[in-house]
Amino acid sequence: MGEASDDRVCYVISDLHIGGDEQLEEVAFLDELLEFLSRLEATDEDAELVINGDAFGLWEFTQVEGLRKFDALVDTYPELFEQLRATGENVDITLLPGNHDHELAAYEEYVERFAAYNVDLVQAESLRRAVGDHAVHFEHGHQQDPNNRIEAWGDPNATPLGYYYNTLVTSRAGQLSDRGRYNWLKDVQAVTPTERMPVWLFSKYFYREMNPVLRYALVPFLLLFNVSAVLAVVAGLDLLGVWTTPVDATTAFLGQFGAAGTAVWFLLAVNVAVTGLLLLVGIPLYLLRRDIRQTINRFGVFETDLTVDAEAPYADAAEEIFDDEPRTSVYCYGHTHRPTMQEVDGGLLVNTGTWLKRLHRRDGVIGVLPPVFYPSYQLCAVRIAAEAEGLAVEYEPIQKPSPSPEELTLTERLLTLGRRPDTELPDRRVVADEPGDEPAATEPGQLQ
Repeated sequence: MGEASDDRVCYVISDLHIGGDEQLEEVAFLDELLEFLSRLEATDEDAELVINGDAFGLWEFTQVEGLRKFDALVDTYPELFEQLRATGENVDITLLPGNHDHELAAYEEYVERFAAYNVDLVQAESLRRAVGDHAVHFEHGHQQDPNNRIEAWGDPNATPLGYYYNTLVTSRAGQLSDRGRYNWLKDVQAVTPTERMPVWLFSKYFYREMNPVLRYALVPFLLLFNVSAVLAVVAGLDLLGVWTTPVDATTAFLGQFGAAGTAVWFLLAVNVAVTGLLLLVGIPLYLLRRDIRQTINRFGVFETDLTVDAEAPYADAAEEIFDDEPRTSVYCYGHTHRPTMQEVDGGLLVNTGTWLKRLHRRDGVIGVLPPVFYPSYQLCAVRIAAEAEGLAVEYEPIQKPSPSPEELTLTERLLTLGRRPDTELPDRRVVADEPGDEPAATEPGQLQ
């Protein structure tokens, strides 16, 4: 290819996570992806599509190995691969491996197989593209994550901590998901950060799997827990003879309502008794847990937290890239599934998000009910193009109906009234040209 032209456009998507065991085969956004690729097939722009890692969930395949995973993908999604072939005849399609599909960097045969569908597989950790007078750095982002960093790039036996989580937990969830009252377990791959997985499992058990009679019997108790905790303290003061007025006043007030007042008094009494017992047991357990954690931290038993800062490592990496390569002004990555854009020293830090479902935690405002994980889609492609004022970066939303009405129980919907997550994508930004800039030396097809 020749030098970069001023009208060169890059479209970037990432974290599709297509494929996996059993229930993970389902691709909820397949129609939207095919429509997006069809649009690029018909565009008259000088465009390139960069698929910036984790296009495929190869870690989640545990029943086939090696290159047979490619065959499984083609057999399962023939429409997708044929559309890639058609789109690739009109625009360049470049595929970078991520951590979930790192195997794409491990076997040379993958390059030829993707080439048959007009996809250029680049078996590198990153690449660089010139767009107008600027250059853009692309990498999936897992190399900045200690839990998923591939120390020996291209080694088919590379197994970071995240590999075990996905082969043992995520793939197993795909095999078991359809056994539940509702096919929800497959969404485990959408739970981020990873440390939220136990809370998410408990939440889905409570709202989806628990016997409805038991759940609705527990809801009043859990909703009244905060009130009961205060009443338990007041009841203790009454028993000690320190302050009897609140209990006497409450008894007298409820006594005016006859049987209904007696029922309310009984419900409060049960709540207070159970809550008081929990407080008596919970306080020493909390102190014991805190001491154990401090001891573990003192000895440094666990050196790496599962939760990785979603922005700081990438901001540091971007600033280093911008410092080493003055023409590079955009650091584009994925991996964390959060579509964000922020200015850092030297340019823009851009995350392309994910095409998977996103789960937004909504903690209860009263009581101790489990949090609700509100589902949404934020499908998007990042468009990077040279314009008169500089390098423009913007998110193009891909419309998909919200899954919340069908995937939330009545209780979850009531608890999240007025608390829906903000799914707006970041606003368009422009990196201004520097006076006297010359076109960046990197060609559109040239690697860093």
